[in-house]
Amino acid sequence: MSRRLINRRPDRGGRIAWGAFPFIVAIVAYFVFSALRLADNPNDKLLPGLASFGAAIHRMAFAQDVRTGEILLWMDTLASLRRLAMGLAVATVLGLIFGIATGVIPYVQAGLSPFIAVLSMVPPMAILPILFIVFGLDELSKVVLIVVGITPFLIRDLAMRVGDMPGELLIKAQTLGASTWQIILRVVLPQITPRLADAIRLSLGPAWLFLISAEAIAATDGLGYRIFLMRRYLAMDVILPYVAWITLLAFLMDWVLRLFNRRFFPWLKNEGS
Repeated sequence: MSRRLINRRPDRGGRIAWGAFPFIVAIVAYFVFSALRLADNPNDKLLPGLASFGAAIHRMAFAQDVRTGEILLWMDTLASLRRLAMGLAVATVLGLIFGIATGVIPYVQAGLSPFIAVLSMVPPMAILPILFIVFGLDELSKVVLIVVGITPFLIRDLAMRVGDMPGELLIKAQTLGASTWQIILRVVLPQITPRLADAIRLSLGPAWLFLISAEAIAATDGLGYRIFLMRRYLAMDVILPYVAWITLLAFLMDWVLRLFNRRFFPWLKNEGS
């Protein structure tokens, strides 16, 4: 049985090697095709070479912009992270409140569950023009898009997590005389907090998508704005590093949330979650 492929496990070094392998293949393939295209046409912009990337990164990340005096990459990053943080914070609070209420209180579940289910089916990008009309083209509409896009998912996910809690916990708390608020604060909330972190991790991808889309349509700064501005000039030497930078930021945010759960809720791993 031990010789079967499904029973073999790589060691730590093997996991690192296997994890790095696809990235190495992708990078090598890119530069091979880039060299072939540049050999045929030195002015090709589709697959820029390493020298073009270096010049673009220096220009965007280390040199001040002539017009604004700002370093564009950091200015765009701060603008995007500010919008993303505000959207995630509001969505997290709403998701936590209504998710717990829907999972614990039957009357709230009966009243809100159908509405939340329907709301979660509305494509957020389809209502983006409505948000621009109602909230204008400034920061608020971009934050609201993130909130509208991920809050229904957070509510439904947390409500299901509450429903999956062992019923014995709630029964014991009621037997000891705990009120509804005490049950929520002392029993449900500690159990749900690590699940909330996992739900936010799963929402990072859609949140970035909504942010980039909003910035691409109506913004004067931000990572999405810069990518779609550079698209007009076919500046792939700027677009690709920006995409890689967004990916790195999303990865770091995911890593921080995983570290948060591992640090404060070590018992979660023992449950197989």
